[in-house]
Amino acid sequence: MSMDRHWSRALVVLGGIAMVVGAVDPLEGSLLILPGSGLFALGAFLGRGERRVVGFRVAVFILIVIGVGALWMLSAGGGIGGSSGASIWWGVLVLPYLIGWSMGIWGPGSPRWLLWLGLGVGVWYLTILAMVLRTSVRQEETMPVAVGIVFGAVGVLTIGGCVSRLRRQASP
Repeated sequence: MSMDRHWSRALVVLGGIAMVVGAVDPLEGSLLILPGSGLFALGAFLGRGERRVVGFRVAVFILIVIGVGALWMLSAGGGIGGSSGASIWWGVLVLPYLIGWSMGIWGPGSPRWLLWLGLGVGVWYLTILAMVLRTSVRQEETMPVAVGIVFGAVGVLTIGGCVSRLRRQASP
């Protein structure tokens, strides 16, 4: 096996682990997810895989860069909703991060172990939705409910993508 192949696999493993561990807390985890998706894309490039897989990985990295940049800028500006004065709709700018992360987990070239871990994170995001709904309904708050619904949707997207990819890998 060539040296590029070894580096490729190492970068994919390291990037995949960073993306899964960072997903446990997506705000602070963005510090892991951003470089992790970059390592994953670099690993796909060094592995000299299909051009579409490398292109997909680079596109995922770009989505994550855009979304994380928006997340950090909104956080630096005091956040959204509530007393910050910024409309909750500014949160739409963060969606490329969440969508890119999910696509990065179940996209082409993802190893089976990453798909299985992605299922676990998808279930965790559905659990976050349940916790937010349970506490916000009692307190009659709408902002956390909207955030919880977004996390629930990302959880469903991730679970669906992982299951679909696992089924494709299992069929001959």
